[in-house]
Amino acid sequence: MKILLVVATKSEIFEDKFKHCDVMVTGVGMVNTTFFLTKRLSKRSYDLVINMGVAGSFSDEIKIGDVVEVIEDNFSEIGFEDGNNFSKFTNFGIENSFKVDKKTNFKKAKGITVNTVHGNKKTITEIISRLNPDVESMEGAACFMVCKKFKIPCIQIRAISNKVEKRNPENWDLDLAILNLNTEVEKIIDC
Repeated sequence: MKILLVVATKSEIFEDKFKHCDVMVTGVGMVNTTFFLTKRLSKRSYDLVINMGVAGSFSDEIKIGDVVEVIEDNFSEIGFEDGNNFSKFTNFGIENSFKVDKKTNFKKAKGITVNTVHGNKKTITEIISRLNPDVESMEGAACFMVCKKFKIPCIQIRAISNKVEKRNPENWDLDLAILNLNTEVEKIIDC
């Protein structure tokens, strides 16, 4: 099986563990992910794409260090504001929500993909009220979208590095999240 591992940053993957897989570091964000993944999939074919990385958790049930499989992801900012209300576009054929079948034994999660990570109490409350996500990343829905266009199965695995709250790096544990992420992804693939 030919597998492509997609990560935003080099710090999120222990490349020596995955020498028999192709690894692509896209850079942070949905624009970088869309561009570089589209470019790669236009030139090479894969049986599976695994988007792996860290994420923030909105859920009290998903703790720092936990590894989850995101089976639903949304571009949370594609839409329009009308006063205090936010609406998705419904008349332009824009697909901004992606669902996939669960493929692992990890806890399943609903994600949002954002350009700006949440760190303000008001906007956190608003996004929970509007979409009720479990986790947020900056790349997940972009990876799902591109893979769907190329008809390639995609799994999104996220390890929780922080709670979604007012920015406080003292509460984060990137080392634990990255260690758990790599350990668990290594178990689910035969690289």
